[in-house]
Amino acid sequence: MKKIMQIKLILWCSTLFFCLNLCSGQKVELIELPFEQDLFPEGIAIDNKTKRVYLNSLKSKKIVSGSIDGSDPKTFLKTGEHNYLAGFGMTIKGDTLYALVNSLTADKNKSILLLLQISSGDLIDSYSIDRSDFQYLNDLTISANNEIFITDSESNKSYKIQRPSKTIEVYLDSEKIPNSNGITISSNDKYLYFASNNGICIVEKASKKIINQPKEEYSSIDGLKFYKDNLYGIVNGWGNISQNGLFKFELNKTGTEILGKEKIIAFTEDFKIPTTFDILDGNIYFVINTQLDNFDGEKILDLKKLEPYKMLKTKME
Repeated sequence: MKKIMQIKLILWCSTLFFCLNLCSGQKVELIELPFEQDLFPEGIAIDNKTKRVYLNSLKSKKIVSGSIDGSDPKTFLKTGEHNYLAGFGMTIKGDTLYALVNSLTADKNKSILLLLQISSGDLIDSYSIDRSDFQYLNDLTISANNEIFITDSESNKSYKIQRPSKTIEVYLDSEKIPNSNGITISSNDKYLYFASNNGICIVEKASKKIINQPKEEYSSIDGLKFYKDNLYGIVNGWGNISQNGLFKFELNKTGTEILGKEKIIAFTEDFKIPTTFDILDGNIYFVINTQLDNFDGEKILDLKKLEPYKMLKTKME
C-alpha cells in the first residue's frame, strides 16, 4: 500500500509540475484515458446528458467512450461496423453522434458521414460522396434546423446536407476558402466560420457571401468552436511550436470580424499533435497526445513510443 501511495504521489506531483509549467496561471486538469494506446484519435465528442466522452481511431477504425473522469471505458462502435473507416470530425446533437470517416489512401478513396444513435450505437443514416476526385471530409457543424455543413481538407469545397434529405450537395467551392479543416456556426445560425489555409473565413450562411478578409496569422487551426460570442481553436500547424496552442479568437459584437487572439494554453513538447476539442459545462476538453506523428496511415512507426492518452480540461473563462 505504501508503495502504491508513493507512485500516486509521484504521478500527482508530475501532473502538478506539468500544469504549473504549462499554463502560466491557467488552471488545468489532466485526465488519463484507459483506452488502448494505439487508437490515434483525431476526433472527440462529449455527450452533455451522460457526461461521456467519445474518441475515434484512425488506426482501428472504431469509436470508444468513457466517463468524463476517465473511468468506465467501453467500445461504442466496433472496428468497421456500419462501414466505419478511419475517424475524423465528430459532434453530438441530441441523441445522435455525427461521425466523419475516410479511407487513408488516395486510391479507392471513400468519405462517409455516419449518424449513430448514442443510446444504442445503431445506425440512423449514412451519406457518401460519389466523386472521382480525391476528397477528405474533415469536420462538421450543425445548424438549429438540422443543416449539416462539412469541410473538405483536400479541396476548396464544403458540403451541405439538409436533414432528413438524403442529398449531399456542394455548399461552397471557393478559392478564397482553401483546404478547410475546422468549422463552426454562430449561436444565431447566421454565420459559418471556416478554418482554412488562408485563415478564418466568415461566411453569411444564407447568402454564402464571405464577409471578412482572412488573415494568415489566424491559420493552421484544426478544431474550431463558437462559444459565448467568440471562437476557440486548436492551432497545431506551425513549424515553430511557440506559435501553436489553444487560442481564443475575439469577435466583434455582430460576429462578422475577428478583432484579435489570445493564447489560453501554450503547447510544449508534452503535446503530441492535439487536434479537435469539445466543450462541457464551460470547460474545454482535448487529448494532448494523439501521437499522430507515430502513425503513417498504415502502421505504427515505433511501438516503444506509445503512451497512455491524456485529456486536458481547462476553464474557458
